[in-house]
Amino acid sequence: MKRIFSLSILFILINSFNTEEIDSYSIGEFLKFRIHYGLVNAGHATLEVKDATLAGKKMHHVIGKGYTTGMTKFFFKVDDNYESYFDKETNKPYVFIRKINEGGYTKNQQGYFNQANNTVLVKDYKNNTEKTFKVPEEVQDIISSFYHLRNHPKVDELKIDESISIDMFFDDETFKFKLKFIGKENINTKFGDINCMVFKPFVQAGRVFKEEESLTVWISDDNNKIPVRIKASLAVGSLKADLEEYKGLKHPIKFK
Repeated sequence: MKRIFSLSILFILINSFNTEEIDSYSIGEFLKFRIHYGLVNAGHATLEVKDATLAGKKMHHVIGKGYTTGMTKFFFKVDDNYESYFDKETNKPYVFIRKINEGGYTKNQQGYFNQANNTVLVKDYKNNTEKTFKVPEEVQDIISSFYHLRNHPKVDELKIDESISIDMFFDDETFKFKLKFIGKENINTKFGDINCMVFKPFVQAGRVFKEEESLTVWISDDNNKIPVRIKASLAVGSLKADLEEYKGLKHPIKFK
């Protein structure tokens, strides 16, 4: 079960979308997900949007946390913290923070994006190193990409089996994060039946996931475009995350 509860994986799964004309979120939005590994109630993950100012620029400061609960934390403890500061107008990231402990696997990094020369300086406090990486002009970090895609101008135009992709910098490299639209479905939740758009993110098959299309994510088909349910077929077992709590949404949820 090594690293399967990584909040990194969950954040990659829960990328969501909206149209360019309508902002899908605002300060004070809070989302909480319950994570199951097979039949085991494994833990929770949260995302919260806060206000901030950085170098004179108005920023969104998003804090993401992931942690195991109950008996799970006694045999595989997870305590993950991710943060991102990104420009309110351009959605371009300026600082990201990654401090995780997943069953003894730890990382403590901060990244600083230089939007003028398209680089990111990664400071690794665990190993006491610094390294600068060249990145594409419109690159996102793992947190900012979530909110960038929620306002993406093309997602509502996708036809079944069409895809959309962005450049994402994560774990000292840039990769194409690609998602395929597969249709719409009503999902039964603790809040009621929610109309959803269904996507399949493309992932690397092998160490963690069974195959490229091992993930499925259900996104509310409204102006919020929040993740409602995620399922993943892993190399060992399966993972499921369901929306358990929400507050501070900018728009009403579209129920069936």
